[in-house]
Amino acid sequence: MSISEASSMDNPRQIHRQLDAVYRAESRRVFATLIRLLGDFDLAEEALHEAFAVALERWPREGVPANPRAWLVSVGRFRAIDAIRRRTRFDASLAELAQRLDTPAAEIADDDVEDDRLRLIFTCCHPALPREAQVALTLREVCGLKTEEIASAFLVAPPTLAQRIVRAKAKIRAAGIPYQVPAIAELPDRLDTVLQVIYLVFNEGYAASSGPTLTRADLSGEAIRLGRLVMELLPNPEVIGLLALMLLQESRRTARTSPTGDLILLADQDRALWNQAQIAEGQALVQQAVASGPVGSYGLQAAIAAVHAKAPSAAATDWAQIVGLYSLLTQIEPSPVVELNRAVAVAMRDGPQVGLHLLDDILAQGDLAQYHLAHAARADLCRQLGKTAEAREAYQRALDLARQEPERRFLESRLRELV
Repeated sequence: MSISEASSMDNPRQIHRQLDAVYRAESRRVFATLIRLLGDFDLAEEALHEAFAVALERWPREGVPANPRAWLVSVGRFRAIDAIRRRTRFDASLAELAQRLDTPAAEIADDDVEDDRLRLIFTCCHPALPREAQVALTLREVCGLKTEEIASAFLVAPPTLAQRIVRAKAKIRAAGIPYQVPAIAELPDRLDTVLQVIYLVFNEGYAASSGPTLTRADLSGEAIRLGRLVMELLPNPEVIGLLALMLLQESRRTARTSPTGDLILLADQDRALWNQAQIAEGQALVQQAVASGPVGSYGLQAAIAAVHAKAPSAAATDWAQIVGLYSLLTQIEPSPVVELNRAVAVAMRDGPQVGLHLLDDILAQGDLAQYHLAHAARADLCRQLGKTAEAREAYQRALDLARQEPERRFLESRLRELV
């Protein structure tokens, strides 16, 4: 036993603090490796808890091992093998699993731990799973959030969220979904699904309202943490672009709402409240994404956010550059929402009448008929042009479609201001 281990034995509180720190830093890594070794989410979860329970018992007596992660994986694995062997009396099919886990081929390779985390992310975001299940499983198994926290953030009942996770795990088992990083040929499509899940989590967190247990700021923070993890393991230009986009958007959080929770538009925000550290990191990541290869959808959106972040005011924004970036985005990822955002940027560059013509053409196509922000944008352009009746009608249509309470209050205030 080392001197440091001996001295640590005299301080159980210090050991407990170290164990807590190891849990925060290593538990999801340990869990990901146990899934690979045991081949089952629930068995790995049970093994993880067993390993930390043993650590809580032994570390105060024996000291913290030199490699806590490997120690926990090893203990969890052997506890799982023992549990499976005990159950073989009731289920003969488990005997083969116990024998397989006890072979030298199943020995733990510490170098694989980072790959295990990437395997876990791709498994949770497998396209065979419904999108809501991908999100729930990722937050539960990759991030380690409690079921109640996730349910609170997404405003669903905990039993409903729990059933999503149970069904997703059952689907993984029944469909034989492999616990692996996709092959090179499959990687672009599979990575796109992972990024979509991360950005969906971020956007849910970026909404103005909050849940009572896990706040929306916490949820967007988890998305950023996931983005960092994927970038660390797979530094793809689009991964870098997504992380940059999330940081640049998150930098405005404090300025987006008033102390009473009312929505504040970008043009009216106090830019002194923007988080300059997040802006600096986001802008650096945009440059890194551009230098790493062809810029994709997330990279272009991040570049647009970077232009906004650099401007001292809405009037001083380089709207021509933003229009150009949106034009590129329409080529890479054409969608009515991108066209809408480009029309608003054109209105800022060329005037509200030009923007209104573009917006009316987009609305005439019908794809955004139920999208409240399209009607809110049209209402604002009509208001600027003095078309009060049209503005009132468009604001009312946006209000009828809006669901977030801060957005509804904002639209109601706009309606009251019209004379």
